[in-house]
Amino acid sequence: MAGEDDSSLVSRDWPEIARRIRARTPARILVGRAGAAYRTGTQLELRAAHAAAMDAVRAELDLASTFGADFVKRWELFEVRTQAVDKDGFLLQPELGRHFRDASRAELSRRCSRGSDFQIAIGDGLSVPAVAAQVPALFSLLHAGARARGWTVGRGFVIRYCRVGILNEIGELLGSKTAVLLIGERPGLATAESLSAYMAYRPCRTHSDAERNLISNIHARGTKPEDAAIRILNLVAQMMHTGASGYNVREGPPAVLGD
Repeated sequence: MAGEDDSSLVSRDWPEIARRIRARTPARILVGRAGAAYRTGTQLELRAAHAAAMDAVRAELDLASTFGADFVKRWELFEVRTQAVDKDGFLLQPELGRHFRDASRAELSRRCSRGSDFQIAIGDGLSVPAVAAQVPALFSLLHAGARARGWTVGRGFVIRYCRVGILNEIGELLGSKTAVLLIGERPGLATAESLSAYMAYRPCRTHSDAERNLISNIHARGTKPEDAAIRILNLVAQMMHTGASGYNVREGPPAVLGD
């Protein structure tokens, strides 16, 4: 019928189980076909998602436009940079994104206190839209939750051209007991706004992925910021309790643990 979209044409006579499967996942399954190809609506959705993913990877972080002036002022955020000179260098040479440039190391040492219980850093990673969409709510929830537990919280900062391994240098520079990096995930065809939270206990230069914990898929159709904050704080509390992170630490029940 005229005016009907592809989804209604596909699902009109489907059994309940098929409709429930479609409702539970953004994956393009059971979407129907036109001959050997996707229907027009599905094709257009795929092309739009692919364009959004490409834009997310190429987007440049800017404090004011990414977070808004009020958020930056409230949390006294400032920007530091890795050794990557530009976006192309960051994408082609991942190792550059795991180390601060000398000027940024000096800036962190000057502006941030050492030895806090909980240090939060924000990195652009591979999706600035993810950082813009998820960080403001999550950052505030983490601060409130950490202070409610009596933890000292280091001053937050934003890292341009950031890779996960920068956590090691954050630990070395600031000597925090625990550190969490909120970073844009590699975008896919389901969403370009997915954030990850990597965390470690006393991160140092010898740490690998095995010494880090991760909460991923933080976005509107995945893990909500409210749930992510609880899970992150729960894991950090376990790290403080056990004196370790990574494969030695498993997520506990949903309730947040004290240290």
